[in-house]
Amino acid sequence: MVPGTAQRVSLHTGARDNRRIAAELDASVRWHAEHPQAIGCRLRELDAEWDVERTREVNAATLALTGTVLGLTADRRWLALSLGVTAFLLQHAVQGWCPPLPVLRRLGFRTAREIEVERNALKTLRGDFGPIGPGPGDHDSRAGHALIAARP
Repeated sequence: MVPGTAQRVSLHTGARDNRRIAAELDASVRWHAEHPQAIGCRLRELDAEWDVERTREVNAATLALTGTVLGLTADRRWLALSLGVTAFLLQHAVQGWCPPLPVLRRLGFRTAREIEVERNALKTLRGDFGPIGPGPGDHDSRAGHALIAARP
């Protein structure tokens, strides 16, 4: 069975890595609930953050290009590198898994959806979408409400 686009990476990530990534997201939102003046800076950081797909695509393109150039100029056996990388790209596109994925996730690379959840939770805290309950002094509950509102 082919998983949906939004779930395919997290379904092929170890439970411990998924929990760590979710815990870091929650911690960020809770910290920013207590330090709302830092939300704008964090949103700019999120705009610049590379998601796991972009990182994987750049790595794959670099390896495929390297294999092609070396295959054409040095030794045809280097073309096997390009073949292997493109096979992994196809596997990832269909299944959501490829050999570098566990390493990238362990290094902390998040999906675009995970980044968007943090962004929306921070914007909710900032008041971009209107008021959320409870009052401004109850940081933990505000963070919880923002996270609930931001998650699909």
